[in-house]
Amino acid sequence: MARKGLIHREKKRQKLEQKYHLIRRSSKKELNKVPSLSDKWKIHGKLQSSPRNSAPTRLHRRCFSTGRPRANYRDFGLSGHILREMVHACLLPGATRSSW
Repeated sequence: MARKGLIHREKKRQKLEQKYHLIRRSSKKELNKVPSLSDKWKIHGKLQSSPRNSAPTRLHRRCFSTGRPRANYRDFGLSGHILREMVHACLLPGATRSSW
């Protein structure tokens, strides 16, 4: 189980990213349209003035049940060992377990 503070921090980053998503997207479109370099610097300064944690690259996927940051499967939103436990318990329809 991940520490509660780390999970809370990740949720805070998600909220910030959603809040500034339209502002960042419109600024980037503006940046591509403007031909003059001085205007590009102004728009780039506006992008840099937004909080760091509002950038989508700072987001990190976590396991839905445990909060584990590594070995996540996007389709299920679960980490590898939780996914394996749920498949073996027949809790995920359509998923087949492998045995070798």
